[in-house]
Amino acid sequence: MFSFQSSKNVLSLTEDLLVRIYELLAGESDRKSFRLVCREFRRIDSLTRRHLRVIRIEFLPILLRKYPRLQSLDLSACPRIDDGVVSLLLTRVGPGSNSPNLGHWAWGLKSLVLSRATGLRFSGLEMLARSCPCLESVDVSYCCGFGDREAAALSSAVGLRELNMDKCLQLTDVGLAKIAVGCSKLEKLSLKWCMEMTDLGIDLLCKKCVDLKYLDVSYLKVTNESLHSIASLLKLEVLGLTACPLIDDVGLQFIERGCPSLKVIDVSRCEGVSSSGLILVVRGHRNLLELNAGYCLSQELSTALLHQMKYLNHLEVIRIDGARISETSFQVISANCKSLVEIGLSKCVGVTNMGIMRLVSACINLRVLNLTCCHSITDAAISAIAYSCRSLVCLKVESCNMITEKGLCQLGSFCLLLEEIDLTDCCGVNDKGLEYLCRCSELSCLKLGLCTNISNKGLSYIGSNCLKIHELDLYRCTGIGDDGLEAISNGCKKLRKLNLSYCDEVSDRGLGYIGRLEELSDLEMRALHKITGVGLEAIAVGCKRLADLDMKHCEKVGDSGFWALAYYSKNLRQINLSYCGISDMALCMVMGNLSRLQEAKLVHLSNSTVEGVELALRACCVRIKKVKLFAPLRFMLSSEILEILHARGCIIRWD
Repeated sequence: MFSFQSSKNVLSLTEDLLVRIYELLAGESDRKSFRLVCREFRRIDSLTRRHLRVIRIEFLPILLRKYPRLQSLDLSACPRIDDGVVSLLLTRVGPGSNSPNLGHWAWGLKSLVLSRATGLRFSGLEMLARSCPCLESVDVSYCCGFGDREAAALSSAVGLRELNMDKCLQLTDVGLAKIAVGCSKLEKLSLKWCMEMTDLGIDLLCKKCVDLKYLDVSYLKVTNESLHSIASLLKLEVLGLTACPLIDDVGLQFIERGCPSLKVIDVSRCEGVSSSGLILVVRGHRNLLELNAGYCLSQELSTALLHQMKYLNHLEVIRIDGARISETSFQVISANCKSLVEIGLSKCVGVTNMGIMRLVSACINLRVLNLTCCHSITDAAISAIAYSCRSLVCLKVESCNMITEKGLCQLGSFCLLLEEIDLTDCCGVNDKGLEYLCRCSELSCLKLGLCTNISNKGLSYIGSNCLKIHELDLYRCTGIGDDGLEAISNGCKKLRKLNLSYCDEVSDRGLGYIGRLEELSDLEMRALHKITGVGLEAIAVGCKRLADLDMKHCEKVGDSGFWALAYYSKNLRQINLSYCGISDMALCMVMGNLSRLQEAKLVHLSNSTVEGVELALRACCVRIKKVKLFAPLRFMLSSEILEILHARGCIIRWD
């Protein structure tokens, strides 16, 4: 036992030794336990913590005072942050005249995540950029209000090396030019879904930010001219071009002759790219480590492309999802790409047992293999994978209906490092197969959706052996019920994501067991017709970390459950109440009390009136970012509330 004498010995350790002990603690729960031991341990935590992800913005001033040596601050879960909050944080950390200046936390900050902070505008960003002289990384992705003025404000952070501006829909070439001129040290930039970008902006970027190593322009309507500009980047290592509709093989000629440091390229879903374009890329970059060409090869891999692949001796990752592939293709890949650690063959036509056997016999270092919808795969292929690829950590075989317990037995015998497996819609999976599979004690993600032949007995194997599992998908597993969930709750204490949708036998008793899972953050439980407010209350009380709840079509849940949700589930960010029998008063309580709520789906609420929905929207309009409503309400809700939501950047979808 831990005696008083031993506690004195621990406290006699020097500060640097306590810091080293603290740094060895991997999980947040372990660090929380550490700082609760005594004041000295709490002080060590304050001095040592370098990263902070804030869940509730009202505690931010206290936390910044408590942790003065932060290097990384994540505010993505705080939708209410705006210019006023930033101004307050940069002047003082708390009430009272003795509060220290916040420059102390800002001076050492290197990384700042502001994703989805739609209330933050140019003045707030300018204050942050000027107050954080060491800032190297900023994430403003999905900030719908981020435009050219905001980009100009951020450009004063001259030391920036990483910038994520994904889906900043108001950003144009003008804003990108400001960033390019002001932040010339950029090494990593993501512009996915910045739909106003053109070749002009990309050209200026490439001229000013010559140190770029990572550039993602996926989903932009840029043309081959942009590829001409990008080809001049001598240090570029990673290039993302996913679903760029105006890029074709001609543009890839520039990449062939440029980007001498290129190691990773993604041209997936580029309709204009064919085998000819990939030949150019491969011919110009023999040291390529990763090639993603999924869903852009509608025809069979050409002989010329296969010939070029002989020179990719260092290739580690290849994804050719949706392609037509032959035995010859497998032969060439296995003979020449022996360094492969990941292969993506999802929805490929022509994948056979013999092809997989030939592939894995040579590529024995495979860690990730995606065979989704490769319907010809049987236990023979799975056995070959298990025997050859002992280091496999991820296997995706969704809709491979001929896999049975025999294949799972081989996986359980040889692939003991397996962490993730997707068996969705594999109707041959049964309880015996799960017994074999659960020998893989490192499993952290298990997807069993539509596996109708598993029962509570199968779940008992998971609960007894898969203690590290954090994601479990039981979508439409109609054979499981409350007893199986009891086994899961007893063994899988680290479970964070659970899907129970359409599991008809689950009742309030089963949800009572789920309420014991303190780490649970994501729960999907659509159409559980046996549950009532009692079950929902158990979830609300027990799962304090719950952030995403989908209970569409849970029609028997009464207001008592929703009241509990409003009172206990303070960390909820997304909720789906569509087709639930929630009343006006309960709806207002849920939408008003849940201070972190960012997204809500409120379609066809049978017991709610138009007035109740409007009041609920008013209660959350300050922070809600996305809401889905019943289409007829478009003409029934007041124009005032719709204008308020729009002004605050809320996206409304009508169903």
